[in-house]
This record gives sequence, C-alpha cells and structure tokens, in this order.
Amino acid sequence: MGRAMIVPREVQTSSAVAEHYDELDPFYREIWGEHVHHGLWTTGLEAPDQAVEALVAHLAETLVLQPGQHVCDVGCGYGATAEWLSRRHGVHVTGVTISSAQFKRAQSREAASPLLRFMRQDWLRNSFAEGAFDHVIAIESSEHMPDKQRFFDEAFRTLRPGGKLAIYAWLARDAAAPWEQRFLLEPICREGRLPGMGSEAEYRAWAAQAGFVVDGCEDLSARVRRTWAHCTARLAKKLLTNREYRRYLRDARSRNRIFALSVPRIWSAYLTGSMRYGLLTASKPLKADVPPSSA
Repeated sequence: MGRAMIVPREVQTSSAVAEHYDELDPFYREIWGEHVHHGLWTTGLEAPDQAVEALVAHLAETLVLQPGQHVCDVGCGYGATAEWLSRRHGVHVTGVTISSAQFKRAQSREAASPLLRFMRQDWLRNSFAEGAFDHVIAIESSEHMPDKQRFFDEAFRTLRPGGKLAIYAWLARDAAAPWEQRFLLEPICREGRLPGMGSEAEYRAWAAQAGFVVDGCEDLSARVRRTWAHCTARLAKKLLTNREYRRYLRDARSRNRIFALSVPRIWSAYLTGSMRYGLLTASKPLKADVPPSSA
C-alpha cells in the first residue's frame, strides 16, 4: 500500500484529542452545534441544521437500519446523532467518546431514552465483546485515531458476522502535492489534533486488512463543503460580537486556540480538492472464521 497518509509534524495523542474537545467545548457547540459534524446539502437551500440531520439520515439509509438493532457510535460527541438514530429508527445506540465534556452532555440524554447508552473510553482499548453490534459507525472520528489499522480491527471484532461498518471520513487527496501538504493538510492535522489523515486507498486497504469486504466509498465532498462557509461566517461573527472569543484567542495559555486558523483553511482545502469527504461502507463476512485479507 502506498504511503499517502498526511502526518503532522507534532505527534497527536489520544489525550491531546480529549483535551482539544474539552477545552474547545463551548466553541464547538456554538459554531458546530450539538451534532459536531458536517452537513449534507442536496438543493443548497437547506438550513445548516437540516443539512446536519440529512448527513445522519443518509448514513441510516445506507445501512438500512432496522428497529431493535444495536449500533455503536464511535466518537459520539454530545450524543445528538445517537439520539436521532434511536428516535427515528428504533435502534439501540451505544456511544463512545474520550472527551469528558462531551460524555457529560451525552449522559444527560440517556434518561430520556432506554435505547441510549454512553461510555467514556478509548475505542482502541474498548471493553466490548466480540460480535456485540449489528453496525459500527464513525462520523468524523477515525481521523483522531493514532492507530488506524487498530480502529478497523476493533470494528471487525465487535461486529457480528454480516454486520456493517459505515465511516464518514476526512480524506487527503491521493498523492497530494507538496504545497497542499505543507500549507493545507499538515496544518489541518496539527491544528485539529489529527494523528493522521488518510486517503481513500488507505481506508480501503485498512478495512480489507481487518477482514472486511468493502462495499464502496461515496465521495460527498461537493455536498458537504458548504459547512465550512457557514462555520467561517459564524466564527467571524462571534469574534466581532463576543468578547470571550477574542479573550480566548489572545490567551497564550489556550493550547488549542490555533484551531481557529483551521476553519478557513479546511474550507480552502475543499475548494482546491486537496481534501475530500467520503462515506466508506464495509461488511463483515457471514463466516466468522474468515481470515483477514493480506491486502
């Protein structure tokens, strides 16, 4: 497999990822909202909140969720996506996050639904039994995994035979040019606490190595990039009108303030095609003893 993965100059650990989300918690909720992921535009006329829910609905339709099934949401954020899936499709959802701030907010949703359970733990060292889930989903969380192969291995292990994996992922352009890596992709990884940003080819190879049959990878870049126009506008407005935002960015003790630079940078990466956004789906073979591929 060719080495296309973008790796930041500074090592990004799981604890750094947790600190990133804990420190930026109020900003994420105000700029991104409760779902903390991209929106999916079809007509271009959707409101941002509608587009965010459309992204979740597209995943649910792709998986053909059935009432009573068990889903694991890896990197569940504040639990809004898990709640939406359980309410709309009657599925049990177990959400996993490493952020204390996100976990606390997600926990508050459990009381409203017996279908929801949230846990604060590292997916790469999770406590789930083999074959525990019908589906494993990861919406923009695989990017934060220091060991991408182990991420796929754990998804394979915890899925029942015949189960499905669905991943929305930020992807680097295959064979990105040096200037794209230097000015866009590497800084995005460093500022956003991504241990690495893989390409579609790498994601397919990791999935196959874990034992999955890859069903496909849908390129949704053109339909999600509007997210960053909205985020850039929201951030600019907050900086102009909210003293707390300006104070945070001026405070040298704010370890993650540099992420403010990544908001317009990510938008630029989409516009230039340097970064892509894909939905990768894969299936665990019905025979549980199928050995992992050597691809």
